Amino acid sequence: MISILIIEDNNDIRENTSELLELEGYATLTASNGKIGLEKIISNVPDLILCDLRMPEMDGFTVLSHLGHYPHLKRIPFVFFSAKSEKLEIKTGIDAGADGYLVKPFELEDLLTIIEKCINKVKSSSLQ
Repeated sequence: MISILIIEDNNDIRENTSELLELEGYATLTASNGKIGLEKIISNVPDLILCDLRMPEMDGFTVLSHLGHYPHLKRIPFVFFSAKSEKLEIKTGIDAGADGYLVKPFELEDLLTIIEKCINKVKSSSLQ
């Protein structure tokens, strides 16, 4: 079963996203900020990370940056999701190394599409 870590400071968004993904057959872990999320990544490596951009204690950019220090963790697909919808914010997120960027609020179909794209990319790169 594919495991997805959701790092989001808004409890409703975090729990609703987790519930929707579980209904779609994914295993989920959740964290309320980047610091807790990074601890969970290190202790229980997920197959994909969905991470809010702006959070207290540690923002999404910092989480992504920390993953770069660990060769086995920097390969995990990383998707930002944020209310920031300006093209510059999205470009900054992708340029920082994220595999995708979703603007909140997002449709379930869009979330599932980006998850499948990221998982398929990992599968195809491991076959090479």
